[in-house]
Amino acid sequence: MTQRILLAGSTGLIGTLVSDRLLARPEVDLIRLVRQGSSAHGSAIDFEQLCAAPEARLKEHAPEGAHVAICCLGTTIRTAGSQAAMVRVDRDYVQAFARGAHAVGARRFILVTSAGAGGPGFYLQTKGAAERAVLDLGFDRVDLIRPGFLLGQRAERRVWEAIGQRLFAWLTPALVGALSRYGAIDAETVADAIVALAGRHDAGVYVHHNADMRHIGRRSAPQ
Repeated sequence: MTQRILLAGSTGLIGTLVSDRLLARPEVDLIRLVRQGSSAHGSAIDFEQLCAAPEARLKEHAPEGAHVAICCLGTTIRTAGSQAAMVRVDRDYVQAFARGAHAVGARRFILVTSAGAGGPGFYLQTKGAAERAVLDLGFDRVDLIRPGFLLGQRAERRVWEAIGQRLFAWLTPALVGALSRYGAIDAETVADAIVALAGRHDAGVYVHHNADMRHIGRRSAPQ
């Protein structure tokens, strides 16, 4: 049986890896939503229009419906230009995509947020707001992906992030217990876990931190 999957945020670090893995699976019909004007392959969409009419816009891109929706949307204040602009992407675009996905039949939703989502500080509060917006829509199953510091090569060069990657990779073994969820994790591992979770049907809300994703990723990664 063909599994129809909607993917938003397919050009970022995790989204690109998830996209590559799903495209290699013959049983998956992948619909990648990419920002209008982007040079990336996929179905071009204006996310502002999606916010205005999520149900109608998603039906245009997925007329046959969908089984699963995966959201890897996310930005930074530096890239977005302001806190308000970041909220627009990380909360409003996420919510609009989720609403549209639910309207076209998706009953399982996978959302990439961050370790500590909902905690103190602007960034974590924004991620928590995105999670709550998705949970309020009534999906049968929601997987909240909360990675710590991501290791991997982004298309855009971020000098300070590259320095941070080396630092966190060094510090991670010293982070034990609850602190381990904030340590470094390879984006490849996160992507493997997301692809595996896309095939799960058990109803409920599941929160996945670094240790969970390493476990799921090891079991699902190609040998």
